[in-house]
Amino acid sequence: DGTLDTSFNPGANASVYCLAPQTDGKVLVGGAFSWLGGPQCTNVGRLNADGTQDITFHANASGVVYSLTVQADGTILIGGAFTTLNGQPRNYLGRLKADGSLDSTFNPGAGSTVSGLAVLADGRILVGGYFLTLGDQPRNYIGLLYADGSLDDAFNPGANDYVYSQAVQADGKIQVGGNFTTLGGQARNRMGRLNNDGTLDLTFNPGASGCVYSLGQEADGTTLVGGSFTTLGGQPRNGIGRLNNI
Repeated sequence: DGTLDTSFNPGANASVYCLAPQTDGKVLVGGAFSWLGGPQCTNVGRLNADGTQDITFHANASGVVYSLTVQADGTILIGGAFTTLNGQPRNYLGRLKADGSLDSTFNPGAGSTVSGLAVLADGRILVGGYFLTLGDQPRNYIGLLYADGSLDDAFNPGANDYVYSQAVQADGKIQVGGNFTTLGGQARNRMGRLNNDGTLDLTFNPGASGCVYSLGQEADGTTLVGGSFTTLGGQPRNGIGRLNNI
């Protein structure tokens, strides 16, 4: 009902940028902190359902964590501004096993900060951020990886500025938000939609007057949009709005 759950109060000593709930009720937390609900915890940690720190989860990142996504097999995709993960080289993108240990098989690398991650129904991994390369290949702020970390060569829409967030629809189309004014070579003000193959969906062009930082799909197909805008779809909306499913 919107009232505060007073039983949940783990606390962090600095910014929290992302959260990812697990099916067992535990919650993954990423940000710029060095303390999370208990002992030292560097930029990534996990909480039990009651808000206490899960001390069985041992992971750390050398820089800020901006995005966390749990895959179907329980492994954890992690993106941010780090260059090492659990003490091993990982340029802005890596994968953890369910216990927080590093997945040594996954190391695509990005050229700069990764700010958004999403998993498609077929297991491919959508990556957005500040980078101009992904998997050692040119990719302007957005790209797609296979589950093993190899690059999907066919998916290359490109944007002209940062991509902060993505939301995958039930039909496989991909909504993208950020600070860009072109996407897939066409004018799109901070928000657009891609087909599953990376081509631009020409039917979708709501537009926002400022950065789109967060996108969320609701069960009925509508999309929640958060950011620094004052108009969305040509109508006044201060920082938050909702788009119909079209």
